[in-house]
Parts: sequence; structure tokens; C-alpha cells
Amino acid sequence: MKTFTKSLALAFLALGITAPAMAQETDSKWADRKVFPRMFVGVQGGVQNTLDTDFDNKKTFTPTAALSLGSYFSPVVGARLNFNGAWNKGTALSTFSADQTAHYNFNYLTTSADLLVNLCTSFGKKDYYPANLYFIMGLGLYHSWNNDDAVSLAAQKYRLIDVNESKRNAFNGRLGLQFAYDVCRDLAVNVEGSYNLHAGQTNTFDKSNDQFVLLAGLAYKFGGKKAAPAREEYETRIDTIWYNEAQVTPRVEDGKMSWNVFYEIRESDFSDTDAQLAKIGAFLKDYRDCKITVKSYADVQTGNPRINMQYSKARNEKAVKALVDAGVQRSIIDATYYGDTVQPFAQNDKNRVTIITATGLKDVKDTRTVRKFRTEEKQVRVK
Repeated sequence: MKTFTKSLALAFLALGITAPAMAQETDSKWADRKVFPRMFVGVQGGVQNTLDTDFDNKKTFTPTAALSLGSYFSPVVGARLNFNGAWNKGTALSTFSADQTAHYNFNYLTTSADLLVNLCTSFGKKDYYPANLYFIMGLGLYHSWNNDDAVSLAAQKYRLIDVNESKRNAFNGRLGLQFAYDVCRDLAVNVEGSYNLHAGQTNTFDKSNDQFVLLAGLAYKFGGKKAAPAREEYETRIDTIWYNEAQVTPRVEDGKMSWNVFYEIRESDFSDTDAQLAKIGAFLKDYRDCKITVKSYADVQTGNPRINMQYSKARNEKAVKALVDAGVQRSIIDATYYGDTVQPFAQNDKNRVTIITATGLKDVKDTRTVRKFRTEEKQVRVK
């Protein structure tokens, strides 16, 4: 008996230590289980013993079952109506020999109103844990019947009390612990141990009236409404947003290109000029308000002023014709010839030349990247 009592105490100690640790595993996924009040119905099965202190209790364990209907009123407190039974066994001592004993069977039913106190939520920091340890305290009525075996043993001179009574009733006091784990929102598994104190010789033996019950089972929870979602709270914040902006600045660009056409003595032909004429054509497409000046010269060390003036005129006219034939409008050409009166170069031979200059304007947009910022109101959830 002492070994059994110690084992029982160690089992409850282990249960008390491990349950709070398992309860800490809760997180946001359990939010929809914080619903109170909730009804429940439970079924359990296990073993019981009447704890006859003078005999070997290993031989008097019998199967037992329980049915419960109750409610969890808050995260801490619940209550239930519990029905437990229905098989029991006692031990009788012979009046002839102290070593001669016999066992007898009978039936019982305990009806108890129990208070359930959740130790995890009572001492923890949260109002819900998936694993919980409940302290059980109850008061009810113990009823036994079918005592025929005890009557038969009494007739054989076994020491029993009031065996002529076929039914017995007694008040029942209960203390116990239950470990429960929520498998899902509506279903929990549990293990429960309770010590029941009987006010009367409920087992017809004169020394022991108490009973230990060990059960395991399921509890189905129902009713209640799903917890309302927490009210969302927002606050307005000013965010600074940086970005790159391309700034475009328009301007007018002055364009200019020059082309020098050199001649041999007494020559004025304008030949082998296709590539340069193409460049002038491209310039005229890229620029607006274009003007072209054509200025022709003769070197002073060759010929005389009259002949040199004729050479420069011929060179000028042929250059203008080549430009017009290439598609240049005659109205934008300003043509002038100088003979040998003007020498544009210091080297004499280079002054047999026609200088063609094109000018124009071009609309240009300069782009640069500027770092800027703007402020923006933003709604941020804070709860």
C-alpha cells in the first residue's frame, strides 16, 4: 500500500511539473479557442480501488467509467456534473483466521458536482493554453448495490458490516487533478486522478471507506461564439520618399562648319567634292536658319589683279552651282569673290582657294538628374 501511494504521489508531481511547460507552447494559432463560456461533455474509462488498508490492493482494482457534463465559465473556473461507476471489489477477513481473506464484487455509482480550477491560467500570464492542469474539488452522493457476494461471505463467518443491506448510500467528497490537452478547437484528451472520501462503510468493511479513481478520456466542447477579432488601430505617419527627377533645360546651340577647296594655278573646277557636299547636306538637316557663305580668292604672286579677279569669280560661281546642284537653296547662299585683294592665308599657294562656311542654329535639350523628396501620409496599423 505504501509503494502504491508513493507511486501515485510521484505521478501527480510529474503531471504538475510538465503541464505548465507544455502550456507555454501556445501562440496566435490558438486565438479562436479563447471562447467562454463553453459547454462540454466528456467520457472516460480507467480503474478504481477502494483502498482497503489491511489487504493487498493490487487484487482489488476494477474497471470503471465516467460521464461528465459541464461548462468552462472563464479562463480559470469551470464546473461539471460527473457520474462515475459501476464495478467495485472489496476484501473480507475470516473470523477464524487472520490470514484467510476473500474478495466480493458489488456495483456503485458516484454522482458529484465538481468545481474545476485551471492552475495554468490562474498562475500563468495568458488566458489560454492548449495544455492545462485542473484542480478538482467536488461533493456528491455515493450509492452501491448488488451486495449479494458480501452477504454470502458473511454467512461463512467473514468479518463484514451490515451485510444484510442490499443498498448503501453515503456522501462523497472528492479531490483530484486533471491534465487536459486541446487536440483541436472542440476536442480535448485528458488524464484524471481523484481521491474520494466516503462518509460511511460503503464497502461493508469496517476500516476503509475511501476510493481512488484513475481515468483517461475525451471531452467534446460546444457552444459559445468565436472570439471577436481584435479591433484594429491605425495611426497616421508622414513618410519621406526620395526619388530621382530628370530636369530638362532647353537651349539654342550655334552650329558651324567650314570647307576649304584649294586649286592649282589657273584652275577653277569644282570636282571630287561629293563627300564634302554630303556633310553640308547633313548639317543643313540638323540645324535651322542656316546660312552659307562662299568666298573665293586668287594668290597675289601669280598673274595680275585683273586675271586673278576672273579666276576667283569663276571659282566662286562653280562652287555655288555645285551647292545648288546638291540641293542647297540659292537664297541662303551669300557668294563673294576677292581676286588677289585679300589673302586669307600666309602661305601664298593656299590663297588659290574657295572657303565655304555653313552656320545655323540647333534646339538642344540638356538633361540632368536631380535628387528630390516628397512627403506622404500613410496609415500604419499599430494594434
